[in-house]
Amino acid sequence: MEKSYRNIGKIVSAFGLKGDLIVLHHLGKKIAVSKIKVIFLEQKKDELLPYFVENIRKKADNELYLKLEGIGSKEDATKFLRRDVWLNEEEIQIHTHKNNPIGWVGYRILDQGKDLGPILEVIEQPHQILCRIELDTKEVLIPINEQTLDKVDHKTKTVLLSLPDGLLDVYLG
Repeated sequence: MEKSYRNIGKIVSAFGLKGDLIVLHHLGKKIAVSKIKVIFLEQKKDELLPYFVENIRKKADNELYLKLEGIGSKEDATKFLRRDVWLNEEEIQIHTHKNNPIGWVGYRILDQGKDLGPILEVIEQPHQILCRIELDTKEVLIPINEQTLDKVDHKTKTVLLSLPDGLLDVYLG
C-alpha cells in the first residue's frame, strides 16, 4: 500500500548555531508536536526523503523549532531553507486534535444536504478556513466560518454547511 503524505508547512529560517530550524506550519494550535519522530523533505519534484527529529517544540501557534539528526551547524541548516515539510497522513491524524480542521481532509462537504465532494485541502486563514474541493472539474474554495458552518460530524466524516446563494456560481458560472 502506497503511503500518502501531506504538506504541513515550510522551513523559513535557521535558528542559533547548532542547526535548529524554524518551520512555519498550518497544523493548527492543537497538535502534539513532541510525538513527531520523522518528517519528510522534498529533495526533487515528487521525491520525499525522511529525516529523523531530534527535538521539536512550539515557538508560536503556527511556528515550530525543529532539530533534525545529522544537522549540527547553522551552515548545515541553511541548506534546508525554503523546503516544504511533509508528514505521513497517519501521523497527522494521530497528532492533531479531532476538531483541528487539518484533519478534515477527506471529509465530504454537504451544502444543505447536497454532497459537493471530498475536501482535498484545508487552508487556514485568520478569520476563516478555506476548504479546497473539485466540483465539475473546477477547483472551488469553500469558506468555513460562523455563518457557513452548521456541524462537523466526525462519525460520518462530513462537514455540514449552509453556503450563501450564488457562491458556487462564482466558480461554476
